[in-house]
Amino acid sequence: MTYTKTSTSVKLASPSDLGSDAKEEIAKSLNALLADAFALYIKTKNFHWHVSGPHFRDYHLLLDDQAAAIFAIIDPIAERVRKLGNTTLRSVGQIAEQRRIEDNNADFVAPQNMLNELRKDNESLVRFLREVHKVCDTKEDVATASLIEDWIDQAEERIWFLLEAGRS
Repeated sequence: MTYTKTSTSVKLASPSDLGSDAKEEIAKSLNALLADAFALYIKTKNFHWHVSGPHFRDYHLLLDDQAAAIFAIIDPIAERVRKLGNTTLRSVGQIAEQRRIEDNNADFVAPQNMLNELRKDNESLVRFLREVHKVCDTKEDVATASLIEDWIDQAEERIWFLLEAGRS
């Protein structure tokens, strides 16, 4: 492992034997995924804090559990980027630039609409995870692909819970 500094960036060490182009492409995909995970985490916490109504306790606890599960993938995503010898997101500004999950800053969102919106966002996250998985398969990055497989399962479980909780 060697460290070299160029005029614009620092080359980081990587334990991976993947080619540099593969590592860069996977890291770029993971950074976009990281931005999405942060955005979905904040949105889920927003709805957790602001949910109201007759099912308050159930929804409040559900959304807190889901936010914790989303937060739990953030560090492994970033650390995988680093293991690939790349840098990860450094600021809220970079998250805002790269995220594909939209904010919801409304003063009031009905609980059913919260659940529906989060379900759709988690469905989007599954699509993004599958896209990154395809990149990993193409580049033969088994380590990242296997992490993503578990995250897909977790997101599908969140979708299921949101779907069932949102039934009228």
